[in-house]
Amino acid sequence: MDSASLVLENIVKVFGPRGQVRAVDNLNLKIEPGEFVTLLGPSGCGKTTTLRLIAGFEFPTSGRIRLDGNPVEGLPPNKRPMAMVFQSYALFPHMTVYGNVAYGLEVRKLPKREIGKRVEKVMELMDLSGMEDRKPHQLSGGQQQRVALARALVMEPRVLLFDEPLSNLDAKLREQMRLEIRGLQQRLGITTVYVTHDQAEAMSLSDRIAVMNEGRLEQIGSPTEIYRRPATSFVADFIGRANFIKSRVLETGGGGATYQLFDGRITLTDSPSNVEPNSEAVLVIRPEAVRLNTQGSGFAGKVEQGVYLGATMEYEIEVQGQRVSAVVYDPQEEDVFPTGSTVYLEFPAGSFHVLPAKGGADR
Repeated sequence: MDSASLVLENIVKVFGPRGQVRAVDNLNLKIEPGEFVTLLGPSGCGKTTTLRLIAGFEFPTSGRIRLDGNPVEGLPPNKRPMAMVFQSYALFPHMTVYGNVAYGLEVRKLPKREIGKRVEKVMELMDLSGMEDRKPHQLSGGQQQRVALARALVMEPRVLLFDEPLSNLDAKLREQMRLEIRGLQQRLGITTVYVTHDQAEAMSLSDRIAVMNEGRLEQIGSPTEIYRRPATSFVADFIGRANFIKSRVLETGGGGATYQLFDGRITLTDSPSNVEPNSEAVLVIRPEAVRLNTQGSGFAGKVEQGVYLGATMEYEIEVQGQRVSAVVYDPQEEDVFPTGSTVYLEFPAGSFHVLPAKGGADR
């Protein structure tokens, strides 16, 4: 399929008679041809509104939407070479699978033979061959999802849009469909914009993730960048779990900076270039990076809570007035520490990410 570049320039969308609800706030986003970009964020952050603006179901209050350099923000949905897969699937219950998949082509009045060829091709692609005469109620949730996807793909769109398409599936089927959607997108090389509030979904599917909050773009980057180098405390807290350790800058120089770490100090080479001595900072470290021992190496802490989950052991530990989360993978008997016991925490320097005290770009 012929994929396209998609650019959103200074997009603003307000709702209400006096524009009191700013759903999308000066959003700039560039998506390359064949790229899979996920809009991720909590409910009400503007991600679905952004998707609807791309699709043409909403029109921006201001700003431009360009497809291969051509403005499309004023075009209705049927004039945009895009297709959307909805959360509810939106299948016609009275139609067969074939009828549902062929519907858009019939509306466009394509020749019957052309419709048959394209439907047959996409049914085979989506592993639906032999189900042409079934009705939606005779299909499983995963099969209904495939029909919805087939109906979008048969239109041969240049951009494929997904609005939380897996939220109605159970956990195991959701994981399976993630793999299928990503594999299909990579085989077809189609530009894809995907909306979800599920972090694991975004991490497993995307080339890049655009994290949104209150209508604004907090950060865009690869899953690795978003997870390991969050630009703000919101991103660090929303993507996975994170420890925010209060600190201050003790000294700078030599390509890095030295920070206070509880009653000790740690030198980090991967440090912001604009930090100044005596300024406040926050050291961000993921729970799985924290190392625990009982041999007295590191900072002493008191176990406040421990939860055994089979594959992991999760702890909440009090260290000098601050709470630190730690995760032990494949815990053995010696990794299980009772509540109230003393453990020692070590923090690998390469696992820290530094934010200014107010969370960097947080507003």
